[in-house]
Amino acid sequence: MLMTSNQLGRTKQEQTDYFGLKIPFLDHLGVVPEFAEGGKSRISVHLRPEYENSFQVAHGGLIMTLLDFAMAAAARSSMNHASGAITVDMTISFLRPSVGKIVVEGSTLKAGKTINYCEAVVLNEAGEVTAKSSGTFILRR
Repeated sequence: MLMTSNQLGRTKQEQTDYFGLKIPFLDHLGVVPEFAEGGKSRISVHLRPEYENSFQVAHGGLIMTLLDFAMAAAARSSMNHASGAITVDMTISFLRPSVGKIVVEGSTLKAGKTINYCEAVVLNEAGEVTAKSSGTFILRR
């Protein structure tokens, strides 16, 4: 059975503002939008047990989601673009396990008229890079 936002205990007014967008999936994950400006972005999330893999560290799918959004937010911020960004491609390298508070920093490497090239890193509480990504994004018209 499909549940409405009211059945989940949230209303559209209570949804988090992700740099001008409402993204229910990020709300579900508890993602905190910190900033997105000048081609840079920063988001964070506290790892919860339901987002861990069988090794009790962040599931790769969670990390991929965070990297994808951080890069898209950076791309949008480089052009002050109100609409979303569409991922064309994305490459990820997992360097070490992510646990605790996870911080993701995105940046735009090159902003074009239609295509934006971005990168992002995941940092653990010690400031170590746990994963990194590069991606290509089209800004939605």
